[in-house]
Amino acid sequence: MQRMTADRPNEFGTSDHRRAELEAAERKAAGVIDPGVRALVVAVAVLILLGSFALPHAGSANGWEVLTFSQDAAAEEIALPSRLFVWFALVFGGLGSIIALVTGKWAAAWIALAGSAVSIIFGMLSIWSRQTLPAESTAGGPGIGLVLGWFAIIVIVFHWCRVVWARTSAQLEAEARLREEVAKDETPRLRRKD
Repeated sequence: MQRMTADRPNEFGTSDHRRAELEAAERKAAGVIDPGVRALVVAVAVLILLGSFALPHAGSANGWEVLTFSQDAAAEEIALPSRLFVWFALVFGGLGSIIALVTGKWAAAWIALAGSAVSIIFGMLSIWSRQTLPAESTAGGPGIGLVLGWFAIIVIVFHWCRVVWARTSAQLEAEARLREEVAKDETPRLRRKD
């Protein structure tokens, strides 16, 4: 009996079931992303980011050595911001971006954006900490890998920010259909008031 009342026209002449379907379609469309050309830019930036780990981040220590805190990283006096930067960059900028691109889920893109944004701060602190070493230190300054990785993360964050806040064509279409349905609902009510 409940099923029959849900499909009956309401006081405006449309079914509540149809409206619920349109709202569900709108929610579903809001959960996906359509990065378009930005997907290519993000993919290239992720490759550059991951490639920067093979380049020197500080002195003779490359990014992978900073990540694992090997002997070269210890000899270069790698500070906590550098280690946090490479971890955040790998997890969010690299893996998170790949997952978001493959799945096309809005939540995955948002997580990649948020984590990558945090890694920008750690990257800046990493470069700054390499430039402000004590005078008696023999450790090297910021390497090309660190600087290149930091710029790659900035590009990733910029493009994920644009993708996350952009509305997809499917989302705009679902919103338009829902607005049309609501307009149809309100037209008979307005006529009755006259």
